[in-house]
Amino acid sequence: MSRLPTPITRPASRTPAGSPRRRGRREAATAWAFVLPSVLVILGLSVVPVLWSLLLSFQYSDLLTPSVWVGWDNYRQLADDPQFAQAVRNTLVYTALYVPLSIGLGLALALVLNRRIRFSGLYRTLLFVPFVVSAAAQGVLFSFILDPEFGAANALLHRLGLSPQGFLSDPAQALLVLVAISLWSGTGFCVVIYLAALQDVPRELIEAATLDGAERRHVLRHVTLPTIAPVSVFLLLWQTISALQVFDLVYVTTKGGPLGSTTVIVYFVWEQAFRNFTAGYGAAAAYVLGVALLVVATGLRLIRRRDDRRLKGATS
Repeated sequence: MSRLPTPITRPASRTPAGSPRRRGRREAATAWAFVLPSVLVILGLSVVPVLWSLLLSFQYSDLLTPSVWVGWDNYRQLADDPQFAQAVRNTLVYTALYVPLSIGLGLALALVLNRRIRFSGLYRTLLFVPFVVSAAAQGVLFSFILDPEFGAANALLHRLGLSPQGFLSDPAQALLVLVAISLWSGTGFCVVIYLAALQDVPRELIEAATLDGAERRHVLRHVTLPTIAPVSVFLLLWQTISALQVFDLVYVTTKGGPLGSTTVIVYFVWEQAFRNFTAGYGAAAAYVLGVALLVVATGLRLIRRRDDRRLKGATS
């Protein structure tokens, strides 16, 4: 009787029982090999400078000679520095004017452009184009337009029979002119964000309110605005941080003048560190601004959480 052929079987694996763990380690090592250059760049360009500037804020340093530890003296000097106080006032005035005006104008224009009107796409593009123009280019452009002697603005005022204005060379007008320039460029961003938010408002809610006899202003107040409230909080935070960090426009147009009327905190930091060569003092001012930004961000986040809880309670 013939013997049956021996069945072909897969040879037993010689890999140890822990091979999946080793494979996972190899995959993790490979992933870190790809990610490590980016991590080093992030650490080198963000984390390390932040920690170094924090250490620098407690020292006297001109970036050339060895630093001297002075403790809290830089911060105490900031509290008594009238130039820093003026920079803080200018920054707060700029923020208080720019943020609500940019958000309000952006919402108003978005409500107009959200309707079915001719050439709405062209209008949206024209409003957004100034936002993509760099602050340096804006500063150069408006420096020519608002030049007190040869600018187009005073030439137009002369044709209208009005007296010429100092604009950026007048201490009483310079900061307000900077706010106007910023509104020209920053309002378009708010318009685009609000347009996207308005298109996400449920049409059923608007139609139901209209059928119930609500007027357009009531629909706006009780339906549209509550629905886009998270977007408004985001814009409030974004515009506030942008306003507190304004620098390029001031540097290109007025360089903090005239008579310090447009010196903001970031320009004050740059001036102390790279013009007066008091880097430790500038770093202390920068950390005061950083703490202010942290407080603003935390406060707005708490407000958003409270609104979200209120909205969930109303819908439940």
